[in-house]
Amino acid sequence: MFENIRADLRAHGGDWGAQGFWVMLVYRFGRWRYGVKPAPLRKLCSLVYKVLFKLVQILTGVELPCEALVGRNFVIDHFGGIIVSGYARFGDDCRIRNGVVVGLKQVDRPVAPVFGNNVDIGTGAKILGDIRIGNNVVIGANAVVLVDVPDNSIAVGVPAVVKPRRSPATQVMP
Repeated sequence: MFENIRADLRAHGGDWGAQGFWVMLVYRFGRWRYGVKPAPLRKLCSLVYKVLFKLVQILTGVELPCEALVGRNFVIDHFGGIIVSGYARFGDDCRIRNGVVVGLKQVDRPVAPVFGNNVDIGTGAKILGDIRIGNNVVIGANAVVLVDVPDNSIAVGVPAVVKPRRSPATQVMP
């Protein structure tokens, strides 16, 4: 747990006051408490987690339940209005911005998106349903993603259109 917290602090620029770091601190504690023994102590930790989760949710506007799986260096950039389903899965080095919703497409089918590594999610994006987001993907601001996005792609628009990312060598400078 402490190694992940140190990595989260580094990912948030070493800023203890970063609200994204506060969310990750409570998230890591919530994940850690599952391994606490004996059971009465685990229940006490669960109570502490629930209070901290609600406090951080109120202060930051970010809902990241410990049931979601989040990799290393997960950065919450620009807190506020972020809702992540407990069924979501994130790889390493992902970045999420304000107004993002990651969740279910249908209430009766509890399956949320699975993200690869190095995914950058723009402000206001909605990623919903049983979909896979590949590695090295950028999801544009306000995009509504309802389909799989392959590795090295960009998803933009409503509904999102998936395009391959251009490598820096092929981009033309104006």
